[in-house]
Amino acid sequence: MLGLLKEIRNHPKGLLILFLTELWERFSYYGMRAILVLYLVSEHSNSNPGLGWSNSEAIKLYGWYTALVYLACIPGGIIGDKFLNNRDAVSLGGALLCVGHLSLAIQNESFFYIGLILIITGVGLLKPNISTLVGNLYRENDHKRDQGFTIFYIGINIGAFFSSLIVGYIGEVYGWHYGFSLAGFGMLIGQYFFLSGKNSLHELNSKKKLSNFNFSFSSIEKDRIKLILISSLILIIFWASFEQAGGLMNIYAFEKTNRNLSFVNFEIPASWFQSINPLMIILLGFHVSAFWVFMRKKNITSSSLFKISVGIIIMGLGFVFMCFASHESSIYGKSSMYWLILAYLFHTVGELCASPVILSYITKLSPKKLVASIMGIYFATIGLGNKLAGIIGENSSSLGETTIFLGITILCLVVGFTVIFFHKKLVRLSHGIDN
Repeated sequence: MLGLLKEIRNHPKGLLILFLTELWERFSYYGMRAILVLYLVSEHSNSNPGLGWSNSEAIKLYGWYTALVYLACIPGGIIGDKFLNNRDAVSLGGALLCVGHLSLAIQNESFFYIGLILIITGVGLLKPNISTLVGNLYRENDHKRDQGFTIFYIGINIGAFFSSLIVGYIGEVYGWHYGFSLAGFGMLIGQYFFLSGKNSLHELNSKKKLSNFNFSFSSIEKDRIKLILISSLILIIFWASFEQAGGLMNIYAFEKTNRNLSFVNFEIPASWFQSINPLMIILLGFHVSAFWVFMRKKNITSSSLFKISVGIIIMGLGFVFMCFASHESSIYGKSSMYWLILAYLFHTVGELCASPVILSYITKLSPKKLVASIMGIYFATIGLGNKLAGIIGENSSSLGETTIFLGITILCLVVGFTVIFFHKKLVRLSHGIDN
C-alpha cells in the first residue's frame, strides 16, 4: 500500500482524489452487491430474515439491476459531456448514491426498490464521468496514462476487497440492513473526498452545451470509434462470464460449498469469497501490467485487443474449476473451497488483462468532445453482459450447473481465439494508437 501511494505521487495530484473517491464508491457498490442476492433468497423465518425469493428470481433481479446500473452510463455520459461537466456529473451521481444506499438500510420493501433506482441513476452519472476525469489528467501522448488507469483500477479493488469482508460479514451475521447501511456510510466518505478535492481536477472541456457539438468525424475518428464499439461488444461475453461471481457463484458458495474451518470452529461467510478477486487484483495488478511491458519490449504483440482476447480465454479456463466443483458437490453434497479460489484466480488474471486496458483505450481513441459519452456506451456493454449473466444464472436450475460452467468455458475460448485470428485486421482501425 505504501508503494502504491509513492507511485501515485509521480502522477497528477488529481489522481489521488479520484483514487480515493472511486475506492469508497466501489466499497459501497460491491459491499451491497456481496449481500444482495443472499438477502433476496434468505427466508422470512430465518434469524436474519430476507425477502424469501427463489434462486432464479433473485438472480433475475440481480441481472436486471446490474444491467441497468451500467446501461444508465449512456445518458450519464451524455449529461456530463453536453449539459453539465464531468466534475458536476460526478458530484450529482455521488449524492444520489449516498441517498440510495442509505435507503436500503431502511427495513421497508418500498425503500428497497427506491434505493435500487437511486443507485442505478447515481452510478450512471458517476462511472463514465469519473473515468473521463482520470483521462483528462494526462496529455494526449503521456506514457503514464495506462499506468494511471491501473492505479485507479487498484483503488476500485481495494474498496471491493474490504467491502466484501466487512459489509458481507456485518450483513450475514448481524443483519442485512446493517450491511446496507455500512455501504451507505462508505459512499458518504467517498463523496467527502471528491468534494474536498474537486477544484484540483483538470476539466479539459469545462461546461459544454449541446449547441457547441459538431457530430461530423474524420475517417480516422470513425475507424477508432468502430474499434471501441467492436471491443465493447467482445467484452459483453467477458462480463457475462465474470458477473457470475455476484450471482450464480455467490449462491453456489452459500449453498454448495463446504465453508467450515473445523480447526477453529468457524464457518466462512459466503460473501467473503467476493473478496478473493479484488485481493488478487491488488496483489497481481502491477505484475500483470509489468508482464505486458516486458512483452512490448521484446516486440511481442501486446495491443489492447490482444490483451482483451487473452483475458477472455483465461476467464473461460477459470470455469473449468467450477465444473470440477459442481461434479464434487453432486457426489458429496458440497465441494471444497479451493475450487472457488482457483476459479477466482483465473478470473482475476483475465480481468487484469482486459478491464483496465479498455478504460485507457477509450480515452485515447475517442474524440475529445465525446469521451464521457463513449465511455458510457462501453459501460452499457458491461450492463448487457450483466443481464446476460443473469439469464445464464437463471437457467442453471434447469440445465444444471456443470452444463452452464462448461458452456461458459467453451464460449470464452471460441470468442477469444476468434479475436486473435482477426487481430491484425482489427488493430489497423486504431491508425497507430494500438500497435
